[in-house]
Amino acid sequence: MSVKFKEGDRIRIVTRPVTPEDRKSNRYFNHMAGLTGKVANIYGPEEIAVQIDKDTLTQTAREVHSEAIRRLRGKWIDELSEEAKSKFTDQELQFDAHYVLLVRGDDLEKL
Repeated sequence: MSVKFKEGDRIRIVTRPVTPEDRKSNRYFNHMAGLTGKVANIYGPEEIAVQIDKDTLTQTAREVHSEAIRRLRGKWIDELSEEAKSKFTDQELQFDAHYVLLVRGDDLEKL
């Protein structure tokens, strides 16, 4: 019996062995085990978007995510005109990005 989730639920991704089916579907990896977050969107029982708590990421994943944000921010700012840049606050120009994973409902547990 599958647990039902709703947007905003606090969850943890279960820790389990990676199966050959997981490798085919790219839906579960070792680095996902134990991460916590909240349900951001539900597309179906096999596709639940989870906004991950960044403090539960491994150091490597945090570094990769930070670098991706830095590059995305830089590319976006470089493409803005000076007039457009002046309409944003410094805080808006230093935007952050969520870390979201698409996870099967069976791989989640409520907190």
